[in-house]
Amino acid sequence: MIGKQTGILFLALALLCGCGGKGPQRPSQRKGEKPQEDTTQLALMEMTLRMAEAADQAVEQAVQAQEETFALYEAHAWIHISDPGQTDEPTLQPEKSYPIHMRVYTLEGKLLTDNKGTYAIGKNELPYAVDRNLREMHPGAKMRMYVPWYTAFGQQGTEHVPPFENVIIDLEIQE
Repeated sequence: MIGKQTGILFLALALLCGCGGKGPQRPSQRKGEKPQEDTTQLALMEMTLRMAEAADQAVEQAVQAQEETFALYEAHAWIHISDPGQTDEPTLQPEKSYPIHMRVYTLEGKLLTDNKGTYAIGKNELPYAVDRNLREMHPGAKMRMYVPWYTAFGQQGTEHVPPFENVIIDLEIQE
């Protein structure tokens, strides 16, 4: 009987002491009322939007300081095409692989990475802005892109590109 009493006492102590922490809190909702907004999520979204706007401004200022003419393409990428490539050939096709030489720089011009490889268009092997805009290019094309972090390498970055880095990307679609 002592063993059973000890077990009950132990269980009662465990329940009383527990971890002491509260579970995740959800917005409260009373019957008939709309649920309260998740203010944490809204604050994070607002902060991300402000960071994206700041990135757009920084990239646009860097572009305006250039002598070459740049145009704003999809995915907020400013592009200067120095060589349109083989315009008699069709544009690059999704799902197909192409040899691409890609150099990535900071907006200040520091080289971050220099890669030559074969990449498939539309397979998330390239930064979103690059992948999205390559579909309009021809084999042999050469271009320079100014890209904000959120359509370049994002908030994770890569081994060579820091998180939240606005970048310049030089691309050459090799033949």
